[in-house]
Amino acid sequence: MNIISKLGSLFSSDMAIDLGTANVLVYLKNEGIVLNEPSVVAISNIGGKVNILAIGEEAKNMVGKTPGSIQAIRPLKDGVIADFDIAESMIKHFIRKIHNRRRFVSPRIIICIPYGATAVERRAIQEAAESAGARRVYLIEEPMAAAIGAGLPVSEPYGSMVVDIGGGTTEIAVLSLGGIVYAKSIRVGGDKMDNDIISYVRRTHDLLIGEASAEKIKKTIGAAFIPKGEDGRKTVVKGRNIKTGFPEEIEITEGQIAEGLKECVNAIVNAIKIALENTPPELSSDIVDKGIVLTGGGAMLKGLDEIIHNTTHLPVTVADDPLSCVAIGSGRALEELDKTQSVLTSSY
Repeated sequence: MNIISKLGSLFSSDMAIDLGTANVLVYLKNEGIVLNEPSVVAISNIGGKVNILAIGEEAKNMVGKTPGSIQAIRPLKDGVIADFDIAESMIKHFIRKIHNRRRFVSPRIIICIPYGATAVERRAIQEAAESAGARRVYLIEEPMAAAIGAGLPVSEPYGSMVVDIGGGTTEIAVLSLGGIVYAKSIRVGGDKMDNDIISYVRRTHDLLIGEASAEKIKKTIGAAFIPKGEDGRKTVVKGRNIKTGFPEEIEITEGQIAEGLKECVNAIVNAIKIALENTPPELSSDIVDKGIVLTGGGAMLKGLDEIIHNTTHLPVTVADDPLSCVAIGSGRALEELDKTQSVLTSSY
């Protein structure tokens, strides 16, 4: 090993980044997940000059509460970069936030991307990481990272099926022998669920609520379905009455939210059915035995595993740590980089 390699091994800390629509998670080699913050950036636009005011948790707290000159935006949409300059600044911020605690040589970085991301989208993500100081950038597709993080035997000659429900997309994949045999990505995830809750509350109660309130409702009483004749849990919702214009609070039930989320749930279930129909017979027999594993924040929606089981008649389980599966899987690929080259693509 030459002196440069020795210095690199001593002072560089390679990392894996789950660049999600809703949250960014960073896995540091030999340390695990060291950062988990919202993918939100607050900017001011005065006289055509854009300045970044806050990134991450601080910026998320500004959503829906900013004056006209300030915007709290998400630079990623549907799992890919929608605003390159803002995304680059966000990635740099998070990497430097970790750098401040350590001595670094430019690290190697693995970044998750949605299955089916275009060449332009892949290049945008690579360039953002390179501009942030990475000496080499690898990309891993989210379904593969999720499956590795969930502990599925992706490198063995057995079929495994994972459904990763993120903030912007739901990725459904059948994997075997270290590759993706079939995958389908739909633009339905946590953000769409939040928007559907906002639309439902407005349509049925004439109450206008914001994104933060909708997300809170989803986490508190969100459900894929509840038995007929039951209302389930209840919560109080506050917003603005669109008829009177006055602030108002109402009580809403789990059954109502399940009704509001029906379109999202049906879209996910239908995509799973399509994936199963396109799975080779030999791998289908493995899935009958091993079932379907759910990952991502959306996997925590109450009753979703049950409704998928009732539709497919297959075993359905939720991963132990669904929110972190993609980051953990990327981190495991990073820890064994020499063995996982086949599931990665490189910028060089």
